Amino acid sequence: MEAMRAVQILNPSGEVTMPRPERTRVMCVANQKGGVGKTTTTVNLAVALALHGNRVLVVDLDPQGNASTGLNVPHHTGVPDVYDCLINGVPLEDVAQGVEGIPNLWCVPATIDLAGAEIELVSVVARESRLARAIAAYPGHFDYVFIDCPPSLGLLTVNALVAAQEVLIPIQCEYYALEGLNQLINNINLVRQHLNPRLEVSTILLTMYDRRTRLADAVEQDVRNHFGDKVLRAVIPRNVRVSEAPSYGQSVMTYDPGSRGATSYFEAAQEIAERGVMEPVSRNA
Repeated sequence: MEAMRAVQILNPSGEVTMPRPERTRVMCVANQKGGVGKTTTTVNLAVALALHGNRVLVVDLDPQGNASTGLNVPHHTGVPDVYDCLINGVPLEDVAQGVEGIPNLWCVPATIDLAGAEIELVSVVARESRLARAIAAYPGHFDYVFIDCPPSLGLLTVNALVAAQEVLIPIQCEYYALEGLNQLINNINLVRQHLNPRLEVSTILLTMYDRRTRLADAVEQDVRNHFGDKVLRAVIPRNVRVSEAPSYGQSVMTYDPGSRGATSYFEAAQEIAERGVMEPVSRNA
């Protein structure tokens, strides 16, 4: 079974494809609570979609650069990065790097320089829409652009919300999961009212699910009751392989494609792809 799952996920023949959207879907992965699986989700969904026929760009907007690490993309000091695009107006295609071993995947890395961008952006003209303009000016076509946000609600996250059409919120199946979520939803509503009327919370993904605890079950029920159809059926379990993969500069998809973690992210990516085709909604117009 594990070997069959691994072949399905790695898709060496290229026969298994996930449906491609009619227009580019720009998805911002956000939650100001740290440690909920934002970066892990961004990296694994991007790899799963890229392995199954979609052209994907990951924009690492977190100064810690964890998404860059997870995709094994150089992001040490001196590497051209997303900071150059936001502050100096360098075109996005000049800093995007192809991800080794995954032909349809590119990453715009983040270096530690990005830590100062929050302050520097304050005095920049049209500071909230710098990222949106950079993505719009990209000459190539992508099916998906995933923006990995920092765990805060500052100007970098606002840039991501203005650039995106959809927000994907990973929610950890823990007691504090729903705390702070109201603040995030309020901020998303503010951005929608004043800066980006197309923005909507399209997807909620439950992460770090431990089926042995009643608490995880209770949190899942709460989230499903509150958000309804926006919550993906696929749930990401607590899985050692998912945690180990970044230390090898890989996603769990390539590190251990037969694991439960890889299968769960594959199912989540498939669901996102199918939803995008089922509802070619007016938000993308």
